[in-house]
Amino acid sequence: MREADLVVIGGGPAGMAAAVEAARNGVEKVIILERDHTLGGILPQCIHNGFGLHLFGEELTGPEYADKFIKQVEELNIDVKLNTMVLDITQSRIVTAVNSQDGLIKIKAGAIVLAMGCRERTRGALNIPGTRPSGIYTAGTAQRLVNIEGYMPGKKVVILGSGDIGLIMARRMTLEGAQVKMVCELMPYPGGLNRNIVQCLKDFDIPLRLGHTVVNIHGKARLEGVTIAKVDEKGKAIADTHEFVECDTLLLSVGLIPENEISRDASITIDDVTAGPVVNESAETSVPGIFACGNVVYVHDLVDNVTNNGYIAGRNAARYLKERAGDTVKANANILQVRPGQGVRCVIPQLVHGNCPEDVTLSFRVDGIYRDVMIEAKADNQVIKSVKKRITTPGEMESITLSREMLQSIESGKIEVCLSSLERKGD
Repeated sequence: MREADLVVIGGGPAGMAAAVEAARNGVEKVIILERDHTLGGILPQCIHNGFGLHLFGEELTGPEYADKFIKQVEELNIDVKLNTMVLDITQSRIVTAVNSQDGLIKIKAGAIVLAMGCRERTRGALNIPGTRPSGIYTAGTAQRLVNIEGYMPGKKVVILGSGDIGLIMARRMTLEGAQVKMVCELMPYPGGLNRNIVQCLKDFDIPLRLGHTVVNIHGKARLEGVTIAKVDEKGKAIADTHEFVECDTLLLSVGLIPENEISRDASITIDDVTAGPVVNESAETSVPGIFACGNVVYVHDLVDNVTNNGYIAGRNAARYLKERAGDTVKANANILQVRPGQGVRCVIPQLVHGNCPEDVTLSFRVDGIYRDVMIEAKADNQVIKSVKKRITTPGEMESITLSREMLQSIESGKIEVCLSSLERKGD
């Protein structure tokens, strides 16, 4: 049995940020366990720019952004184990992992940060009828093939789903000479950032078919085409709207799922909406001493926000270790429950200490496109904070910050984040 002050599971932007921040706050023995052969998570295959604008004030590519943190990890002498798969964690913070060099290893951790990221939904999760030819990929897999492996998945492409990776791959495939025939989106609004809609689709005259989905796949050895159809308000295909589209490649950008299998095995409470751990303002889960950050908690839209979330987890893990060493870990008293209200799909964190010594930022996603709305935080049957917003979309995270004085004055034990004066924008 090995021992460590802090074990960080996952070496992507959230995990590296958490490890770096913990080390800077006095944690001596930090170990990062990463199942890939390099640090950085998804960033090494994201060769487009647009990263780091908020955090560094400059446009970086994914590899450049990752390299900044890899260098910090090295400078702080943080122990890193690559090609290492974590098999299990326990509520007593024992981590079981395996790699080819050490074999099966167990680490007794003073604290754990979960930063496993997320994975893409595949065709199997969609139950699309049809044959099983080659040429069907998730957008992230296609991105790796083009940017890392140097292979082109195909020449005539249809993309299902308007998530950011799918939008970026529409541009990438076009730049590499492929014909991207269209992007189909089941919902009546796009799922990605507006800047990606403009830069990746409109700038290249790639059609975006909202309210459409793929209802059949054709081909034997290789994909020959797909049938698309318009859908009703319940997402079901409308008769007489079927259209055959010839293509040899179908890319799926239909959502991301937080990687929380080991979280569930450790009996960590999972939010049904986000599919990530329920956390408080310190990024701590329902199990004391186990923290979670980044896309394993909820899928962020910007890597800068992922990094900031990692900083919060690392800083509070360090604080937990110091308080634990002095036997002063505080009980979860005066907990405020944070809930989504009208127009809001989910809110993070779901729990906030009423006696929190710092201001708390609540991040959330709306459930549709709205314009000219007020973002409101309500408690004790009154609005305690409001922010006017010209337009809100599901593809972009929104936030509202509550001061510690506001939190300390709440008596009901509940906070609701909602939108008022709703005006749903037309398609």
